[in-house]
Amino acid sequence: MRACVISVQVNKCLTIRAAMDAAVAMNQSGTVETAWSDAGVMPGDPTWAGGTLFVDRREVVTSATHDAVWKAVTGLGGDRGYYACNWLWQLRGIMDRFIGGPGLRRGRRCRDELRLGDALDFWRVTAIDPPRRLELTAEMKMPGRASLSFELKPAGASGSGTQVVMTASFYPQGLLGIAYWYSVVPLHGFVFPGMLKGIARAAEGQSSKLS
Repeated sequence: MRACVISVQVNKCLTIRAAMDAAVAMNQSGTVETAWSDAGVMPGDPTWAGGTLFVDRREVVTSATHDAVWKAVTGLGGDRGYYACNWLWQLRGIMDRFIGGPGLRRGRRCRDELRLGDALDFWRVTAIDPPRRLELTAEMKMPGRASLSFELKPAGASGSGTQVVMTASFYPQGLLGIAYWYSVVPLHGFVFPGMLKGIARAAEGQSSKLS
């Protein structure tokens, strides 16, 4: 019985014994990677493995009350839309349904309330701490895992206003996931600022009604 191994100098057939001896010699010399753990971090590996995490963090400060801002943030989606560029969100929903995702058809369980585990269009509420933090995890079809979180903090010396910090995070799966992230980053440049401005505008309108 014979086995073939490929050498950097020449291709030749060796006996099983000779092939085993050659492999052991190469391993001892450190010229081959013998296990997946020796190969190092690959593109798209999760952060705990030393891989890639993409983050897009933006913020806005509004004079609206904390409660009014929280109401605006948790009012996202459904028939209200996303405060800006709704046609792009609708297009993304159509594309998602075309490839087997939920799209925007799920809407919201309740128009004015969110709870842990709720479906919200093609998102899922995966963390909620009223009235401070909301995290949505994407269930749309994509080469990776995406989340969108909102954190509310007092703003200004007197704490009379509210700061909204919005963070989009993406764990890509392989090179396709990395390419996907860079393809949508230009859209973030006007979708996310418009979204934050819309949240602030809705919250300030709500505050003025109460004052």
